[in-house]
Amino acid sequence: MGGLVEWVVGWSQSPSAVTALFAIAFAESSFFPIPPDLLLITMALIDPEAAFFLALVCSVGSVLGGMLGYLIGWLGGRPLLHRIFSERKIAVVKHAFEKYEVWAIAVAGFTPIPYKVFTLSAGTFEIPFRPFVLVSAASRSARFFLVATFIYHWGESVRDLLVKYFNWFTLLFMVLLIGGFVLIRFATGRTRSKIPEAEETAVKN
Repeated sequence: MGGLVEWVVGWSQSPSAVTALFAIAFAESSFFPIPPDLLLITMALIDPEAAFFLALVCSVGSVLGGMLGYLIGWLGGRPLLHRIFSERKIAVVKHAFEKYEVWAIAVAGFTPIPYKVFTLSAGTFEIPFRPFVLVSAASRSARFFLVATFIYHWGESVRDLLVKYFNWFTLLFMVLLIGGFVLIRFATGRTRSKIPEAEETAVKN
């Protein structure tokens, strides 16, 4: 695995670096084990001005690769999943889809959870394709543009932190994001509950 990581990062010095970034992001969404973030970070550090363009390349490649993973899962079905993943992983992903539906893709697309497990499973469990693509695009873009933002503004000073703690950053960001949605939903629910009470009071008066 260490040699594979070095091979991925080594593409940053190649004239075909952008193509390699796209290809690795594409492949990682369905079968390749190394996330494209490492190459994205390295390339963005070499040319910070291109960080957001590189994030876009990474996002497009990843979403298209996720669509391929969906197709593979749809064609291969459960037998394919059982050949690639353990029964426990399949059960966990199935439960996530049953409970959270397409939003499970958002978590997998942004956090360190292997995205490929969910793209293949989404096709197998026949998750609606259009929401799958839209949520994938939003979550993967958020992940890669977060990297680009860090590099563009802080460059070398955050390199080691990104490489070492990036997974923790994404988890923290997702927790804060979900927490924000929960608070909004809670506040909205309280507001709606107060409306009937206000109307009832007005009628009595």
